[in-house]
Amino acid sequence: MNISPQQKVLIVDDEPDIRELLEITLGRMKLETFSACNLAEAHALLKRETFDLCLTDMRLPDGTGLELVQHIQQRYPQLPVAMITAYGNLETAINALKAGAFDFLTKPVDLTRLRELVSSALRMPAPGMVTDRRLLGDSVPMRNLRKQIDKLARSQAPVYISGESGSGKELVARLIHDQGPRATQPFVPVNCGAIPSELMESEFFGHRKGSFSGATEDKPGLFQAAQGGTLFLDEVADLPLAMQVKLLRAIQEKAVRSVGGQNETVVDVRILCATHKDLDAEVAAGRFRQDLYYRLNVIELRVPSLRERRDDIESLAAHVLKRLAAASGQPPANLLPQALEALKCYRFPGNVRELENMLERAHTLCENQQIEASDLRLAEGNCSAENGPPDLTRVDNLEDYLDNVERKLILQALEETRWNRTAAAQRLNLSFRSMRYRLKKFGLD
Repeated sequence: MNISPQQKVLIVDDEPDIRELLEITLGRMKLETFSACNLAEAHALLKRETFDLCLTDMRLPDGTGLELVQHIQQRYPQLPVAMITAYGNLETAINALKAGAFDFLTKPVDLTRLRELVSSALRMPAPGMVTDRRLLGDSVPMRNLRKQIDKLARSQAPVYISGESGSGKELVARLIHDQGPRATQPFVPVNCGAIPSELMESEFFGHRKGSFSGATEDKPGLFQAAQGGTLFLDEVADLPLAMQVKLLRAIQEKAVRSVGGQNETVVDVRILCATHKDLDAEVAAGRFRQDLYYRLNVIELRVPSLRERRDDIESLAAHVLKRLAAASGQPPANLLPQALEALKCYRFPGNVRELENMLERAHTLCENQQIEASDLRLAEGNCSAENGPPDLTRVDNLEDYLDNVERKLILQALEETRWNRTAAAQRLNLSFRSMRYRLKKFGLD
């Protein structure tokens, strides 16, 4: 990696041997180093110099590295800081990440790991250099979400992305990856609920030729595929308990062993995960390991539902219709005021994904490129801006209402299986033929 000689690193540690080891290692990387043996010296250097990275020990004579992390977050928020902790002190490392540390190292310091961390931190995009307009909407919840994404992109902490089906959790994960120092490395998404349990270990960690029936050649796993980048575990709550144990070990040891392999392979992967389920409830019910939850949920990022950002519906609809028009080679359809009002008061159990599907169907069925409220096929009983259940006194057509309920259930099953129709049919206890009929009926095919 070509690192500019002007880049400066602040080293804060009260042990002369550790400081010398870090200075020599970073000096060989053509970096200029400044050392401090306590908080007071570190504060003085921060006032005098502009740094590109800070490495700090946890225990200092006049305070803690955690205090320094917090100080840097308040005064120099764009400066990445990594914590050096005692081996096995995971709780300290997690507290540092929650406080805003970029990453952490354990003693004794592994020089290969140190060089990887430093290189990653110095690849960090400068503030404002990365913009991404795929996360649409200018409502207050979305502005806050963008700020959180920008902050989390500048860290290596595991992030648990919570939110309803269809709210855009994978998109948020991609933005955290794209706006961070791993942007040039792979982003590997995996739906944990879509992998058969008997194939999970092979899919995650790879396998060697002949390790089981059908293993005709060596195959790398998802961890190896994401080397240097980000592994996004979607619907992580669907992992069986046996696989949760193996995943926890891989995350803690930063190494994996392929099925049939004898040696472990070191992996450098940032973990992001998501689920539409309540992980706290899953832990309480014994379906999700508490130690894995603690390791994955270092920082939680909640993605708002479409109901919470109704002000964005108009701009989202305009964007979707423009995209549909470009794909069909036609002018964008016009969403009439009554249709827009109907969208704004609809509950959207399927969130943005449902809005996209709804507009695609309306775009196909409308007359003269004019989308009326009737083209959206909304049951009146669900057109309510409140978050409570539909008011049955307003349901004029029972058949429409029941169709809408059925459509919601099908959409939910599709979202939970990442639109795997066979798996969704199994969840609803429907034959595939029956499922196909309903998809066509509701314009979801």
